This record gives sequence, structure tokens and C-alpha cells, in this order.
Amino acid sequence: MNISMNEFKASLRRCFEASGYFVGNYEDAANMVLWLEKHGLNGLTELKHALPYICNDFDKPLSNVIYEDSTSAIIDAHHRSALNCIAAAVDLAHAKALEVGIATVTVHNCHNRMFVLKALTDRGRRGISAAAYWKNGSDTVTEHTAAICSGKRYPNYSQAVTNLITNGEDKQALTIICSSRVDLTSSLQSSDSLIITPKQIEKNKEKSVDFGIEIDESTWQKINKLGAGVLVENTERSRLDAGGR
Repeated sequence: MNISMNEFKASLRRCFEASGYFVGNYEDAANMVLWLEKHGLNGLTELKHALPYICNDFDKPLSNVIYEDSTSAIIDAHHRSALNCIAAAVDLAHAKALEVGIATVTVHNCHNRMFVLKALTDRGRRGISAAAYWKNGSDTVTEHTAAICSGKRYPNYSQAVTNLITNGEDKQALTIICSSRVDLTSSLQSSDSLIITPKQIEKNKEKSVDFGIEIDESTWQKINKLGAGVLVENTERSRLDAGGR
């Protein structure tokens, strides 16, 4: 089925709000999913992977900083989805980079890390060079790198199979680097990687704007079922509003 981007975003907001995301967090989460999907980077596929973590986030501690100095920080996400915590981690790296020139934030125990691309893109458009690196998989390990240069509108993204063994500490880790002085796009993988260029990402967006978003009915129903849990004050006015009138 085909839906508009506005309809998709509204349903995502309700879904994340009903899942206990705070004000601001559920806006960020909806924007991250929408951004990946409309730029041809499989936002819906990533969302399907994220749904189990979203539904179970109630029982997990909030992400917290376990180490920090002027140029770096380490955050424990407690096995939450990146949708719930990664925007704040990138904001922290950005703020430190403005102060000292370059900063690194590492997030541990974080799932669905592909969603970091939206937050990186926001940094580039605000005049900061930004990059992120993570690994996926156990038997076959893939390395993922995304980066955007200061002042650009779209990031580079690369993915490559590696022979490096993933240990327990970095299996669900994400490293974020921000700099006000250095172009970090040179940190992309070698020519053996699958590389998606900013120009490709821009073309994908143009197609989505023209034709909308295709979503399978079962996923659409699951998103809206979660969103139906949004609580409103039990008044005549709220009942009318909740009914979409």
C-alpha cells in the first residue's frame, strides 16, 4: 500500500509516544525512520528490526553517561534502540566539538544503529563535520561507516564485510565523531565497500517525494496498533479529538 510521508510520520509519532518515548524523543524517532525510508536507505526494514526493542523499552534503564571528559564520552544505552537515544548522543558530540574542535562519543549496548544517519545529516547542515562507525553480525561481520562534511546536505554511507572478529564489548557499539575543523568524510571504507553517495541519496529522496512511500499492510497495522495506546485525558473533547474529528 502507498501512503504519504505526512501520514507515515504522524503514525510513527503516535507509535513512539505510546511506547513511552518522551516529548522530543518521539519526534526524533519518527524523523529518523522517515528520513531513512524517503532517502532509499530501508527505513521500514530497519523499523521492523527495531520494533522488538521499542516494545520492550519500558523495562530498561534510561541511557546514561558512564565516562566523560572534554573531548569524549561513553554512554550505556542499556540495549535500547538507537531511536530512543542516539540523537542525544550526537548532540553531545556536536557540543564538545564546538568547544574543543573534535570530539568522540561511544555508545554501548545500542541497537538499530543505522538510524544515526539522520542525526549526522543534521550536524552537517549545521556546519559540523560528522562520522559514525559500527559493526553488525556474528558469523559474517559487516563494518558500517557514515560521514558528512560541514555544510553539505547529504552524507556518504559505506558497508563492507570484514574478517575482524567482533568482541562482546563492540558488538552493539557505535562510535560518533564530530569536528568543527576536520573533514571526516575521508574515514569512509575502501573501494571494496558498498558505497552510497550523497548524489544517490538525493535522487532517492526526489523519487519518494513524487511517489510516496510503499509499506506492507501488516507493518502498517502494527505501527498503528502501537500508536493506539497513546493516552488522552478522558473528557468529551479528548474523545472527539482521539476519534480524528
